[in-house]
Amino acid sequence: MPRVLLHLCCGPCSITVVRDLRAEGFEVTGLFYNPNIHPLREYLRRREAAQQAAERMDLPVIFKDADYDPVLWLRAVAHREANRCFHCYHLRLEYARAIAANGNFDYFSTTLLYSRHQRHDTIRDLGRDVAGPDAASDMGPLAGDGPDAASGAPAPDAAAPPKKKARRAPGFLYRDFRSGWAEGIETSKAWGLYRQQYCACLLSEFERYQGELKRLS
Repeated sequence: MPRVLLHLCCGPCSITVVRDLRAEGFEVTGLFYNPNIHPLREYLRRREAAQQAAERMDLPVIFKDADYDPVLWLRAVAHREANRCFHCYHLRLEYARAIAANGNFDYFSTTLLYSRHQRHDTIRDLGRDVAGPDAASDMGPLAGDGPDAASGAPAPDAAAPPKKKARRAPGFLYRDFRSGWAEGIETSKAWGLYRQQYCACLLSEFERYQGELKRLS
């Protein structure tokens, strides 16, 4: 069974994504790494929701709390505020790729692909770029690993010892998970999970609530 490391941006976003990947035949492990979440108390609330969702789904999750470093995120987006989402995606996808490689996962992916509010095409293209040209294909569970019966290649000598395959770099598993948007919302409400009101960073929080300032004038 192919293994996928799934970056989790929050608990509610993981519900239908995990279900769909398992239905495809993947063994899923979660990764919670989000230095973009501000402030710390918001990070803790989202982490708790991710853990609660994982327990509901019997999903193993790697929590990288020791690597929660808002300064790292601020440096990544400094003077790039107009395109901060790209650099925020890159920071987390590159980290997920590294963890996937160290853990011998076949793929890595992200629940960001579930959200209707994220830049879907940017995430898809960036994930594939981060994975690199030699990574596993995302066109199916480990597509191309087995012998190609239609190629006409001769069968290997049964007496010869099998050659050990060089392990490929983990590929970025692209799927459009947005079809599960409404179901994910309803399920997260039924489970009583915390649902955030802004994307994550301090700039998105400002954009979400700046109307309250305008009402004061």
